[in-house]
Amino acid sequence: MKRIAAFLLLLALAPAWSMPAWAMPTKPENKSIGENGQEARRAAKRYRKSSRKSVRKQQKQMKKYQKAQRKLAKRAARRRTR
Repeated sequence: MKRIAAFLLLLALAPAWSMPAWAMPTKPENKSIGENGQEARRAAKRYRKSSRKSVRKQQKQMKKYQKAQRKLAKRAARRRTR
């Protein structure tokens, strides 16, 4: 019974040994973002990136809306001249 348990434990740990150290999941530490400078910079970068992305999406939607409005105005002008 002990041999089977030891063998199963060995099988369960085998994938962890074959992974490089940098690829292994780490335990999340109990730190706020301000305590770790590198983590804070990464979080700030993620925030800037997501805010830029949302601004670009909003601008794209505004351009689409303005184009549709111009198209409607053009069609309405054509109808009035007929």
